[in-house]
Amino acid sequence: MGFVGDTVESIRSMQIRQVVSQIISLGMIVTSALIIWKGLIVVTGSESPVVVVLSGSMEPGFKRGDILFLHMSKEPIRTGEIVVFNVDGREIPIVHRVIKVHERQDTAEVDILTKGDNNFGDDRLLYAQGQLWLQQHHIMGRAVGYLPYVGWVTIIMTEKPIIKYLLIGALGLLVITSKE
Repeated sequence: MGFVGDTVESIRSMQIRQVVSQIISLGMIVTSALIIWKGLIVVTGSESPVVVVLSGSMEPGFKRGDILFLHMSKEPIRTGEIVVFNVDGREIPIVHRVIKVHERQDTAEVDILTKGDNNFGDDRLLYAQGQLWLQQHHIMGRAVGYLPYVGWVTIIMTEKPIIKYLLIGALGLLVITSKE
C-alpha cells in the first residue's frame, strides 16, 4: 500500500483520545521551543540570540549560512567587534564589524560606524536616509560564537517556502501518527 496509504490507515485507526493526545504533544513541543527561545533572550540580553549570516559581506570571517550566537552586555562597544544591528525601515538585521566608535562628551551617547569585511566602503549607504551613525538602540548584540554552514537550512526554507511547508507538514504528521 505504500507509505502514504499506511499513514492514512494509521490515522483512521486511531481513537479520538489518541488524536487529541498527539495534538497536545505537538502543542507541548512548540511551546517548549518558544520557552527555550524566550529563555535565551533573557540570558543573552539580546532580542535575537541567534542569527544566520545571509550574505557574503563578512567573508572570509563568516560565510553565508553560518549561525552566529549573540550576547548584549552593558560594556561599551569597541572598534573591531562584530555586531548585529537593525536599521530603521529594514526588517532583516545586518552582521558587520565596528570600524569607528565616537563618544559624545556632552551626552555620553555613543555613535557607531560599521562595515562588512568584504565590502569596499562603510555602511552609511545601508543606514536610513540621512543617518550617518548607529546608536546603541540599533545594536541587537555582539557575536560571541558561530556554527559554520548550519544556517543553510534556514536560508533554503526562506528562499523555497514549499520545502518549509513540506517539512512542517511531515513533522506534524509524524507526531500525530506516532503510537507512543
